[in-house]
Amino acid sequence: MLKVGVLGAGHLGKIHLRLLQQSENYELVGFYDPSQENTEKVIAEFGYKSFNSIDDLIDAVEVVDIVTPTLSHFDCAKKAIKKGCHVFIEKPIAKTVIEAEAIKTLASQYHVLGQVGHVERFNPAFLAAKDMINNPMFIETHRLAEFNPRGTDVPVVLDLMIHDIDIILSVVKSKVKNVYASGISVISETPDIANARIEFENGCVANLTASRISMKNMRKTRFFQKDAYISVDFLEKKAEVVRMKEVPETPDEYAMILQNGEGVQKQIYFDNPIVTQNNAILDELETFADAINNNTTPVVTISNGTEALRVAQMVIDSF
Repeated sequence: MLKVGVLGAGHLGKIHLRLLQQSENYELVGFYDPSQENTEKVIAEFGYKSFNSIDDLIDAVEVVDIVTPTLSHFDCAKKAIKKGCHVFIEKPIAKTVIEAEAIKTLASQYHVLGQVGHVERFNPAFLAAKDMINNPMFIETHRLAEFNPRGTDVPVVLDLMIHDIDIILSVVKSKVKNVYASGISVISETPDIANARIEFENGCVANLTASRISMKNMRKTRFFQKDAYISVDFLEKKAEVVRMKEVPETPDEYAMILQNGEGVQKQIYFDNPIVTQNNAILDELETFADAINNNTTPVVTISNGTEALRVAQMVIDSF
């Protein structure tokens, strides 16, 4: 079992603490949070051991789980890596691309592994549909959330849209060519609603919309590729695949057949991949333990997290 400690015991930090305590791959040593009030609440509620400083915690563990506000990710990661600890860092990996690149360099220099908490990679609906996504040429995402004061220290692009940016970068095997975007601040000091158009060198176009002041929650992505349309509902955890194939010689009487202007016919097939329910946060932590124990590449590497942040920054710079 890997000795692990958690930095940050806020809303998400408490979830990580509870799941690490349950895990058979980790031994939860304790946590550190600069807020005395937070610390006392967590001790009273769960009984986890608290440390007096970041350094004390890092000295006692092999893996550091960084669930602090984004602004402190770099400093926490730097300290942990320099002590030879593997690091799990919540998304976004850091405040700036320069910081993210520095984390990548440090991890390589000190021969430690890192994983970034882009949890939607472990969403069961995405896992069910992922293997069917093949060279998409148009992608549309909507990630809408009701207002929550948590997360407003960063623009909605880093708070919400970055999830979809990471998913898109994981399935589009091409470099980003152009980014066009607009963002509006409504309640916060930073943009609360944003729309971005990302164009890739291979011709793929992704249209992303994110809002944290919506009346309802929505997390949907649609992938369009040759002869197929794939819909992934990250919130409802459902996936749907619509395929177009050649019409058989004797089609079923209920078959849905389309014909274009040239007379070419295609039959539409509907498929709902089996979605196996899981705990995505637990799964991302468990796969990181596997990567450390087997010295394999983590599912979401520091490089992946850096690229997602780089594109997110391109979106912000386009406002």
